[in-house]
Amino acid sequence: MKQNRLPTYDDSDNPTGCCPRFNPDGWDDQDLHFKDRLFLRAKTRSLFHIPINMGAVFKRVMQAIEKADAQESKQIIVLSRDLSPWSAEHLFSVDRPVPCEEMVRLSGDYRTKVFEGPYRDAPKWQAALQAELEAQGNRVAKTYFFYTTCPKCAKVYGNNYLVAVADLQPAPGS
Repeated sequence: MKQNRLPTYDDSDNPTGCCPRFNPDGWDDQDLHFKDRLFLRAKTRSLFHIPINMGAVFKRVMQAIEKADAQESKQIIVLSRDLSPWSAEHLFSVDRPVPCEEMVRLSGDYRTKVFEGPYRDAPKWQAALQAELEAQGNRVAKTYFFYTTCPKCAKVYGNNYLVAVADLQPAPGS
């Protein structure tokens, strides 16, 4: 079992100059095992789950990560989840602390599932993944989404892939 490793993310196929084209191979039904995996945590504001300042926050954070040379090549993921209808958190994988930013560490077991379609289907996919994992005897503490491309790039590429990342917790009594 490899700890703290992610499926490979090839960011070299980037005809838009914005978001690289996402290749879902190797991302579906993967078991991830984190032990103190380092992430930069940022929050965005939302209006009924629709992001308001995501572009500005992501730009600021990515510039800070780049300045700190904290992005491990081919180990890229941003875990996002709604905290309420008014805010969301985003965890950017990094390989060293980024000055002046909030850092968090994740430990535990996670399972991935790739979905393709409009962002509005994320709650439906979250419920389907949770039901599938619970049927296998797992307990899901929370689910993050890795939004692999922005809406503009998804339109250009003709695919809108999202990777659900379920935080698995030991079943009661185990």
